[in-house]
Amino acid sequence: MAIGLLVVLPHTVLAEKTSKPNIVWISCEDISPHLGCYGDPHAITPHLDQLAREGVRYTHAFTTAGVCAPCRSGIITGMYQTTLGTHHMRCTATLPDFIKPFPVYLRRAGYYCTNRSKTDYQFRHPRETWDAAKGKAAHWRKRPDKDQPFFAVFNFTGCHESGIARAEKYRSVTRGLKPEQRQDAARLTTLPPYYPDTAVVREDWKRNYELITAMDTWAGKLIQELKDDGLYENTIIFFWSDHGIGLPRAKRWLYDSGTHIPLIVRIPEQYRGAGGPAPGQGRPGTVTDQMVSSIDLGPTVLKLAGLKIPDHVQGQPFLGHDLGQLRKYVFGARDRMDERYDIIRMVRGKRYKYIRNYEPLKTFYQYMNTPEKGATMRELRRLHKAGTLSPEAERFFASRKPVEELYDCQADPHELNNLAGDKEHHCHLVGMRAKHLKWVRDTGDLGLVPEGIITERTRQLGNSYAILRQEGAKETNRLLAKTAARASSGHKAFAELIDGLAAPDAAVRYWAATGVGNVAAGKSRAVSGTLKIKAREAAERGLDDKSASVRIALARALCHLEHPEKALPVLINELKTGNQWERLQAAIVLDEIDEQARPVLEQMRVGLEFQEGFNARGKYRVRVMNRALNQLEGTNRTVQ
Repeated sequence: MAIGLLVVLPHTVLAEKTSKPNIVWISCEDISPHLGCYGDPHAITPHLDQLAREGVRYTHAFTTAGVCAPCRSGIITGMYQTTLGTHHMRCTATLPDFIKPFPVYLRRAGYYCTNRSKTDYQFRHPRETWDAAKGKAAHWRKRPDKDQPFFAVFNFTGCHESGIARAEKYRSVTRGLKPEQRQDAARLTTLPPYYPDTAVVREDWKRNYELITAMDTWAGKLIQELKDDGLYENTIIFFWSDHGIGLPRAKRWLYDSGTHIPLIVRIPEQYRGAGGPAPGQGRPGTVTDQMVSSIDLGPTVLKLAGLKIPDHVQGQPFLGHDLGQLRKYVFGARDRMDERYDIIRMVRGKRYKYIRNYEPLKTFYQYMNTPEKGATMRELRRLHKAGTLSPEAERFFASRKPVEELYDCQADPHELNNLAGDKEHHCHLVGMRAKHLKWVRDTGDLGLVPEGIITERTRQLGNSYAILRQEGAKETNRLLAKTAARASSGHKAFAELIDGLAAPDAAVRYWAATGVGNVAAGKSRAVSGTLKIKAREAAERGLDDKSASVRIALARALCHLEHPEKALPVLINELKTGNQWERLQAAIVLDEIDEQARPVLEQMRVGLEFQEGFNARGKYRVRVMNRALNQLEGTNRTVQ
């Protein structure tokens, strides 16, 4: 008996080893579902169209943000970036040891894991994440044991917004295209109504299509490599994009143009049977409206590999055994985009979308260096100045945003008809608002905590994840969410916001101060003089608050209350001495108050100094301060 076991056991182990599916991710940057298989009349994407014919095409796949790095942090961990503290673009969060990139679990289970490019997860990932990352070594062909199952990630960077904005990159990426793969800009029929129909915009739209065609060719070569290696029928292939198209009102935004992505999964026949990892799933040519979030990608891979999904993971597998209840909603967040804050949250169902603008006094198109370099953005600004934009395009130059937005994405795919004030849709508004608020509380939304406070508390606690998970966190989260919502609720919340200035938690006080400033900026006649005096006195008392973020918010409130004399010295001091994000916050307020900042114009120049030891040497603060000074001085200086 013992001898028999010795003979059988190695065979059994080998069978388990080779039965695990190989998994390949083919990902790209900055594309919406502008593929032939999604019905786009201009797309030239034969390889991905074929992949869709052999697999499953998802019509309701969405990312958790409209920009790359926050999404990528969520994809690699299966968790919301707002839970981890990786929500601000180009930040560096610290995670607790128990939260690991999911390839760690694959490697521990015997998988060979590679990533050809893009590991900017906004946290330092452990060395054990990848067998090989970046460069030619990051390929399944480099695994030492050819029977070893693999997980391989390949990412195409050519369709990034820079490929549209920079002519030299566009030419480089598309140089291999044949004449019949080129687009005629004048004949394109898919230009969204929120863009002006001009030759400049059409050229950008044309470039997008041609970059996608170049990507399709690249994807086809990867697929052919699998076939050449005899691995095509042993490999589950995922194709997806990190977010939507790299143009204004899409990338960085939570509209479908920024978050709706293509997702195709091909599952070989051998894995679709009763004994396979995806029984009855992946039938060729399947089209599904199943809701999928980008944070679901990692858990799905773990499920297909036969591994347990860690309890802390927030994503849900959408393929594999015992899936349980499928998603009804996906959630998204916008936070700091480079040098500008704009806290926006999104809930998307199969038909309706809810958006909550926590900072409605900020314009849709805040000035940001990177998108302003694009031809479409420059064209929008030119035509806005000339007064010749269409109403659909002009609405995004409004001086403020609505607090809430609700769209019927089936009837209104471009999300132009805000139904938030429509009585017939009130039940949808209330229901999705409740879904949003519950998500904020349940996930510990760190986007409601000022970045300066996150920095300090991370230093104290060792990681950002723990900030909203301390003793009494449930009540703190409730009060934080309530006060943040009140901050944009108008003059009726004024008295409550003034009282909130004395709250124990600094983040709550920040939102109370922000709300006081918002109400004051609205110049509502409904606000009594007595309340204004009470607000001013409370704000002045708070200028020595322990938190710099609160002090800056109170200084902003005083400026909007028409009492800048005590506020300006506080703003200048924080501009000089705060941590890098407090300095940015102070610069943003100085930019916002415009002419009120003129008495400290010369002192503001300290904000133009780059700072060693800061992210990108503090270039975001430099950009904002340069913009503010240009506005006050009538100049047109540029910075990096």
